[in-house]
This record gives sequence, C-alpha cells and structure tokens, in this order.
Amino acid sequence: MTEQRTESHAEARPEAPREKRAEAARETRTEVLRAKEFGDLLRSRRERLQPSDVGLPAGTRRRTRGLRREEVAQLAAISATYYAYLEQGRETRPSRQVIDALAEALRLDPAERAHAHELIHGAPATPPPVIGESLSNEVVALVNRLDPCPTYVTGRRWDVLASNRAARALWTDWTALPPEERNMVWWMFTAPSAREVLVEWEREAAALLGRFRASAARFPGDPGFGELLDRLRAVSPEVRAWWPQHEITPLRSGVKLLRHPELGEIALHHVVLQLADDPEQRVVTFAPSASDQARIAELLDGR
Repeated sequence: MTEQRTESHAEARPEAPREKRAEAARETRTEVLRAKEFGDLLRSRRERLQPSDVGLPAGTRRRTRGLRREEVAQLAAISATYYAYLEQGRETRPSRQVIDALAEALRLDPAERAHAHELIHGAPATPPPVIGESLSNEVVALVNRLDPCPTYVTGRRWDVLASNRAARALWTDWTALPPEERNMVWWMFTAPSAREVLVEWEREAAALLGRFRASAARFPGDPGFGELLDRLRAVSPEVRAWWPQHEITPLRSGVKLLRHPELGEIALHHVVLQLADDPEQRVVTFAPSASDQARIAELLDGR
C-alpha cells in the first residue's frame, strides 16, 4: 500500500506544474488584453483633445488628430517612449501614480479615471482629495421646488450645500452662517439650537458622527476631515467621548422627530438619495403628513 501511494503521488506531481503554467498563461493573456484596452482608452482620449484644451500652442503643420504622443508624455511628466509603449499595450503594469498623471493630462473624468485603474490594477484608486465641492444649478432648483417638504443636500464632509426654505425654517438658516459653520456635524455638536430642534438629539448626534467617520475613511487624503474633527474635539465633550468608540453608522432612510416653537413636535419620514454625478453628495428630503405639510406651508407664507 505504501508503494502504491508513493507511485500515485509520483504520477500526480507533473499535473501541478502543468496547471500552474496554464493558470499563469491565462493571467498573462488577461493582462495583455487589459493593457491593450488601457492603450485604446489612452489613444481615444488623446485624439479627442486639442492643444488649446490643455494649454499648449497649436503650432503649424499638425497632421495628428488631437494631441501628439509626446505632448501627452510632456503633460504627464513621463518619457515619450514609455507613453508609446503604454498606448501600444506593450507595458502592462504602469503604477497608480502614472495612471493618475495620465488621467490629469488627458482630462479624464472620475468614472474614466476609475476605469483606467481597474483595467491595470483590478480596483479603482482611492479618490484624490478634492478641496471644494460644487452643486449643479439643476439640483439646487430641484431642492427649492420641493418646498414645503424640507430638503437639503450634504457633501462628503457633511457640508450643507443646498437647502430649501422649509429645511431652513425647521433646522437652521445655514445660508446665514459663516461658510466654515455650514456643516451638519458642526451644527449638531456646537449649536445649542440643535438640541432644541432634534427631540432625540443624542441618538441623532451619535448616528451622524458614525456616518462622518465612514466618510472620512473613504477620503484618507482629504485634510478637511481632520481639520473639522480637530475643531469638534476642541469644543464638544461628546465628540471627544464617542470618537474613540469607532462606531460606524450606514446611511439609511427613517423618521426624525423635530421640535419647532410654532409647530410643536412633528415626525418627518425621510429618504436619502445619492447623486449620480457624485455619490458622496446626498439629497435628504422629508415627507410630512398632509396636515403638517399644510402647517409648514403656512409658516413659510408668513415669513
């Protein structure tokens, strides 16, 4: 029996290297195909740009459609030969730094940049830090049209980017605050009015801090999160006590209980909608009961 087992193992040994070689060959073919697709992406985006789009002079006797390869290489701070290899699919593992440099040079949008990283590395890169956030006029108009249903939009750091009259009447008038204070987390933990407005303040505050932590983890390169957290720790004992607990709270719809000096306590069902153009921007809209909606409308008419 011992001899048979030894013999059987001896017969099985050649199969393992053969399977590994086949697997390596499949991986190589996939890598080559992805490199070719990456090169096609570079070429198509190079051809759609004009020198004026990237601040280069047009020059004379330009026969190339779009930018020249050497112009892209110059913008990305890599050699023209290396760029040619990338576009031809001959270089299969450019670094993430090179991909980001090419994304900047070729004016790739966030979806195209993520796709480029996925082609080469199998996963998108951590989004680069963005200092400011903007909101389209169409989204702002939509928020305003939803009056008297309270609605606001928050950004990745929970800055309040837009709000309608109903939201400002029930929460606070963020537009009247200094820019650095137009933030839902800051208002929650530093404004005395927040504890008056939110009937279940402690539960709401803890949940918001958990969501803020989750957002911060997605943007480790954004210094704005650390700066805001430092400011919060300096003034809020709750933030100092709760932050070390590492609680994470997912986004979800639900019910908020609000208190208003004229309307009394009202329950508002809300949904959270993420914008397709920037999923880190969230539209939060509230649906009062028919009677409460009428009372909110009367409140706004009287202002």
